[in-house]
This record gives sequence, C-alpha cells and structure tokens, in this order.
Amino acid sequence: MPELSSRSPLLRLEEFSVAFDGVTVLDRLSLTVAPGETLALVGESGSGKSVSALGAMDLLPGNAAVSGARWLGDTDLSRLRRRDWQGVRGGRVGFIFQEPMTSLNPLHTVGKQIGETLRLHQGLSGRAARARIIELLAQVKLQRPEELIDVWPHQLSGGQRQRVMIAMAIANDPALLIADEPTTALDVTVQQEILALLAELRDHHGMGMLFITHDLNLVRRHADRVCVLFQGREQETGPVERVFGSPTSAYTRTLLDAEPEGRPVAVPRGAPLLQARGLGVSFQRPKKLFVKRPPAFEAVRPLDLTLAPGETLGIVGESGSGKTTLALALLRLTQSHGEITFGDTRLDTLAGGALRRLRHRVQIVFQDPFGSLSPRLPVSEIVSEGLRFHQPTLTEVEVARRVAETLAEVGLPADCADRYPHEFSGGQRQRIAVARAIILEPELIVLDEPTSALDRTVQKQLVVLLRDLQARRGLSYLFISHDLAVVRAMAHRIMVLKEGEVVESGDCLDVLENPRSDYTRALVAAAGLAPRLA
Repeated sequence: MPELSSRSPLLRLEEFSVAFDGVTVLDRLSLTVAPGETLALVGESGSGKSVSALGAMDLLPGNAAVSGARWLGDTDLSRLRRRDWQGVRGGRVGFIFQEPMTSLNPLHTVGKQIGETLRLHQGLSGRAARARIIELLAQVKLQRPEELIDVWPHQLSGGQRQRVMIAMAIANDPALLIADEPTTALDVTVQQEILALLAELRDHHGMGMLFITHDLNLVRRHADRVCVLFQGREQETGPVERVFGSPTSAYTRTLLDAEPEGRPVAVPRGAPLLQARGLGVSFQRPKKLFVKRPPAFEAVRPLDLTLAPGETLGIVGESGSGKTTLALALLRLTQSHGEITFGDTRLDTLAGGALRRLRHRVQIVFQDPFGSLSPRLPVSEIVSEGLRFHQPTLTEVEVARRVAETLAEVGLPADCADRYPHEFSGGQRQRIAVARAIILEPELIVLDEPTSALDRTVQKQLVVLLRDLQARRGLSYLFISHDLAVVRAMAHRIMVLKEGEVVESGDCLDVLENPRSDYTRALVAAAGLAPRLA
C-alpha cells in the first residue's frame, strides 16, 4: 500500500485493476492524491501509467474491464452514470493528454476548442470567452496569444500544441489535474516554466496533481511523492527524496541509472554531404477584412549549415524556435529561400519527378511514434511502402526478405511484420519508424524529436541503436531534440536556435560545457547537465 498523506485524499484508488480481453495490464494499484500535492507516476512504456489514469476517469475502450475502488473526494466514480461524467471530466478534473496533435480537433481553431470547455462548464461566450482564452494562452507562455487564438492546430509546433492542451485543462480551475506526459514536446526551459505554472496553480487553488512522466529529473524537481510501476504492478511509493535517494526496488534503481551516455564515433571531416547557404523560411500572416496584411513571419532567418558524411548535427532550441521548420525546408517539404545542396545536387532547384527520385537518399523519423504510422496497415506494409515505390521491380519475396532483415537490424522480431501499430509500445513504434527510413538505404536521416515520447530506459536503447546504425551504415543525422542529455550522447556538432536565428554553434561538448550565449547557458542549466569528459 502507498504511504497516505496526512490530508484527506482528493483522488483515491484501492486495489484498482484493469484488464483488456482478459489480460491484466494493471494489477491491484493503490494510490492517493491529496489536495495541493503532486504525485508522480513513473515507469517504462507499457507499465500501466496512462491506463491507470484513463481507467479512473472511465476513458478506456469497451473491451476494458476495471475493478477495485476509485473515489474523487466523496464521489464514488464507479457509480457515476454516463451523463454525470460531463461535470467531472473538464470540470472537477482537468486532463492533459500525451498526444497533442491527435487530442486537438484539426477542424477547429485553438480559440474555438478552448472556448467549448468554457461554454460547457462556465457558460462563457462571446467577448468574455475570447478574453479568457487569450488570458489562458498567455498563462501557458504562448507568444502572440491574440494571433494564436485564431490559428489551427496544424499551424503550431508540437510544443505549442501541448501548451494549448494545458490551457484547456486548467480553463475551469479543476480540483484534480491529471497530466499525462505534459512536457513531452517542450524544450527544457519551457518545461520548467510550465511545471512552475502548474505548481503555482496547484498551490493557489489547492489542486491535486497526478503527474505521469518518464522524465525523472522533472519528478525530482516538481513532485512531492512518486509511485513506480513495472508491468502493471506497483514497485514502491513514497516521498521523492526517499525513493530516489534509497530505492528499495531493483527496477527503480534501473530507471535511475538509465541516463543516455557515451558519444558517437568520431568521423573525419570531408566534403559536405549537405550544405545550406542563406536558408530562410517566412510565412504570410492571415489578413483580416479591411485591415492591411501584417508583415510575413520569419520562422527561420537566413542561416548557413554543413553536414558531413557519417556526422550528426544536433539542432536544439525552444518550441517554436524553427527547428522542425528548418528540417522541413532542407527536405523541400516547405517553401524556403536560399541554396540547399545535397552531395553535388542543388535541391532548391529540383521539382516534381526529379525531386521524388532523390527522396530515397534522405529520410525522416517523425516526433510522434503514435501518429506517424498508419493504423490501417500492418508493419510489413508500413516498412516496405517506400521500397515498393522507389524499387518497383522487386519481387514480393525480395521485399519480404528486405523487410525481415531491416526489422532484425532495428531489434524487432520477424513475427511483428503482420501486426498493427496499436499492438506495440512507443519504443517499438519508433523502431518501426526507423526501419521504414533505413530500408531505403539513405545517406541522411532527419530525426525530429525521436526520443521525446519515450521513457528513459527506452531512450537509452534507441540512442544505442541509432549510433550503431550510423557506425555500420555511415549515416548522417540531423538530430532535432529538446533533450540535451540525448543530444550530448548523439551529436558531433550542435546548432542552437532561438526565434528562428542561430545564437550559437560548434562542437557539441564545447557548446554544452562552455556555452557563450545567455540563452544556451539557460538551456544547459534547465537541463541540469553536469560537465562530462569526452
């Protein structure tokens, strides 16, 4: 049993279990969250963290069977009728979901989606609702809230979408906030700002928080107590200082030792594989009726970069700094200006079939392992889709052989080829995404936050895999991340972006251990990096 707070519990689970089609995934979990306290729920992918929160709030699919007691204050949640849940979810309980892109409705603007919860629970509409929405967007540190209220989710970065989700969750001053990986897509400085904001709201309103995360550094700084799960079972629960300082569970000790480590293999400097000169990206701002169109927004200001064969260039910076936009421009997936040269080919002058024929040499692994794989295709078709396009003369036997070899190379069993993405953990899905990229034998892979949605133990495994693939295949990586510990383990060189502009670049260890700009120093301090010898 977990240690009980001296305050009356706000949320209480007792012997709470969840099974899917008869298979138990959460086994007799007991925990409490008191008003004004933060309980962190940690464990690797598939340990039951999110399932416990979704099950408590009656958000699991129909094939889930739950048992045990679950209380919100003096309300027995197991006895609520369907119509009673509307007053609980979004009103008394705020929920920050893990996947902001799939949680936000792509057909409605940011303002309309936040306004809906204000209308349902507070009756706000019109100017009063708009003013409150702008206030909420500013509270979660989104710049230009007056503009962002009218944009669509696809126009925001991953971090900006996550902050919109947080604004929706806190809109009605809930008594309990369930934060499921609330800072996954955020850089380290904004992580601290958002969690400090949540702590301020918690203290001001006496709100309890169930904080689900794989980032133990955030747990150390922001949680009062921690509950460790492994394969659906509680390993230990207690104050953060005691559990992290003197863990009683072998699994907890494994989590604490799972910091990404090591360095990439050194590469000789040769002729660049990728070069950009004066590369910039601008977006037209929306024009309102009878108002002059405002000047274009410079997402990436003109910059130069080079990447050698077998080298990793880390791109870091806060959400909205232009990291992903820069990568999309280099891949010719968004409009840009300036020169882009890949090998001896000018990419910025290519179009149509000539550009498509070159795509197999440059691949991308996206940030979201849940949203980047088609749920309707088995793994074999996902991995082989690009291969069939670029090498249409291959027979079915040859394609199946290449798929099996590639899955084995990324550490996945051959029998996973006929299964679907929903049957895999986040780490396994990201390995499938890597397999889809390397089966075409590219020279360059863009890795856009490939570890952000993964727990620390799986992050460490993926870093080892990516370094091994790079050494064996001579791959070049453009590695985008807000996690400086992972960047240090992966990158040869680093480029720091802020508001679309390069503020610092150079050797990875030199920049992280001897930052010259105040912004880089703030990033390093927020990440809690200790100097490490190469």
